[in-house]
Amino acid sequence: MNPTRRREVPDPLTLDDALRQSVPLARLRERIDASNGRFAAIQRQLPRALAPHVKPGPLDDESWSLLVPNGAVGAKLRQLQPVLESALREAGWPARTIRIKVVG
Repeated sequence: MNPTRRREVPDPLTLDDALRQSVPLARLRERIDASNGRFAAIQRQLPRALAPHVKPGPLDDESWSLLVPNGAVGAKLRQLQPVLESALREAGWPARTIRIKVVG
C-alpha cells in the first residue's frame, strides 16, 4: 500500500489580493469605488428620511444606478434627479445618466 501524498494547498487569497491580481476584477473594483464616491457626493442632497433607503448601484460607461426598495422611494428620488446630477458635476464626476432601479 502506497502512502497517500498530501497535496500542498496554497494559502487562500484575500479578496483585496484577488482584486489586485486580476485585471477584470481590478476594473470591477474601480467601478465599485467610483460608484461609492459618487454616492458620497450626493448624500447631502438626500432628505434624511429617504437616505437610508438609497444604495449605490452599478456604474457603466453611460449610466450610474441608484438602488431603492420600492416605487415610492424611486418616485421621490426621480424628483431629486436634477439636484443629484448637479451635485455630481460640482464634485467633479463625469456626466452620466442616473438610473433609479427598484430592487425590493
